[in-house]
Amino acid sequence: MTDTISISQATLDSLWDFSDPDASADRFRDAAEDSSYSDIDRAVLQTQLARALGLAGQADQAEALLERGPGRSPDELVQARVALERGRLRVAGDQDGEREDAVGLFTLAARKAASTGSPFLALDALHMLALTDTGHEEEWANEGLAMLDAVSASRVRRWGVALNINLAWYLHDSGRPADALVHFERALDTANAVGTAEQQFIGQWALGRCLRSLGRTAEALVIQERLAAVRPDDEFVQAELAELTVADRTIE
Repeated sequence: MTDTISISQATLDSLWDFSDPDASADRFRDAAEDSSYSDIDRAVLQTQLARALGLAGQADQAEALLERGPGRSPDELVQARVALERGRLRVAGDQDGEREDAVGLFTLAARKAASTGSPFLALDALHMLALTDTGHEEEWANEGLAMLDAVSASRVRRWGVALNINLAWYLHDSGRPADALVHFERALDTANAVGTAEQQFIGQWALGRCLRSLGRTAEALVIQERLAAVRPDDEFVQAELAELTVADRTIE
């Protein structure tokens, strides 16, 4: 049995389709039963199976899987993944006390991942803390962004998209659109450098939305019209176009 994790994040990424958690669960289940993987790698795969089950609305099955499988692993990186996925399940449950439990689990995941040299997992946990720990959103996001300064791997640097855009929305919705604009711009820059096509699209839309809040409607309109040319049926783009062109309408 191998004592260290050898399965790569690229392999895990290849099994994910977040738009179809049921199909993702099937792939992770098959992989976790593949004897060519070591026990510790199968434990990692089970954490991702649990996440897919949670996204598919099967939280009880996900929790049971984490408890009986990877939850018993002595490996700290596996433990970090287990804490991370348990935290996500608590957030999805949205019951009294569960959000507080999630903060503790995400904090545990972040600290274990950082101490064992996995910035990817630590940043995942920090971005979840920035979304979950009310009153400490900026603190956690800035901790993650500071960690990114020491990272060069493209797949890890991609967390800069989520950290910046989530912080930007927090600032925007707190009535600080000028501060938010800086982070929307950084999110888009990161998406263009190391992100996915979807992140690039969302980053452009969010930047346009913030520009509208700042009264820079001509710039916002250029962005949304460019996006509409790519996805003419996108409801969020169309909603922005409607807002941006309302001044051109007449009473007729």
